[in-house]
Amino acid sequence: MFVIITDSTSDLDKEMREKMGVEYIKFAVTLGEEEFACSLDWDEKFSQKEFYNRMRKGDVFKTTMIQQVTYESVFEKYLAEGKDVLSLCCSSGLSGSYNAARLATESLKAKYPGRKIIAVDTLRSTGALGVIVLNAANLRKEGKSIEETAKWIEENKMKIHQFGTVDDLVYLKRCGRVTGMVQLMSKIFNIKPIIISNTKGENESVMKVLGRQTSIQRLIKLAKENIINPEEQTVFVSHADCAEEADLLKRGLLEEVKCKDVYIGWVNPTVGASSGPGMIGVFFYGKEVTEAGK
Repeated sequence: MFVIITDSTSDLDKEMREKMGVEYIKFAVTLGEEEFACSLDWDEKFSQKEFYNRMRKGDVFKTTMIQQVTYESVFEKYLAEGKDVLSLCCSSGLSGSYNAARLATESLKAKYPGRKIIAVDTLRSTGALGVIVLNAANLRKEGKSIEETAKWIEENKMKIHQFGTVDDLVYLKRCGRVTGMVQLMSKIFNIKPIIISNTKGENESVMKVLGRQTSIQRLIKLAKENIINPEEQTVFVSHADCAEEADLLKRGLLEEVKCKDVYIGWVNPTVGASSGPGMIGVFFYGKEVTEAGK
């Protein structure tokens, strides 16, 4: 038996984590001089709505990566119990936390030579990381070993898709992800970007559409074009305080894509600090991602 440990960019609520039997490590967010943990249960500092409403009022949150010492502390807890550890980390294209997890595994292997510790750079985050964690949990349930599970993830992570959009580029502008001119033109002409996770694990805008409703319909269309065996899949939807639109997206996925089920989660504080309120995305297993970025 091995433990699956992910992080707080995975958008998995307590019910889903308990159902899967997985643990997670928390990133941190700062607001001014104050720092608080990024809880997927939103019980550390702000509720979901409070967090995103603070952003709407102008508060700027900044994120900090998970440090090596934190990974070592959590991993060692399970290693000392005689359990192996599979760490499924946020994309190295977005955070340095995977490198910290890798260094932690190397540090602990000498101390626990009889145990197996594997850290995987999933090259995914938010609901896409959640989909990978779900698959890992299912493989473990089927009796697959830690090595077999890690191998499956390495071979299939480029088939885990993210198609998302944001409502207002001002939040991406605040953290330096887009220029002021791009943000201004987007607001004037009501342009909404469609954002994917590319082969480098980076978030990349690949197309633009006019209007919010059009962007959501485009997410459904892209899911339909790229998904594999939808009738066997639980598709993930994550949203940043736009629950009605998440429900609209869910209905479209069930009616047009014909997926087995749709799980709706909140965009976590780590990602939400950059994307801002109104971000919404769909995540699933499908055709191989080939967009390599710039």
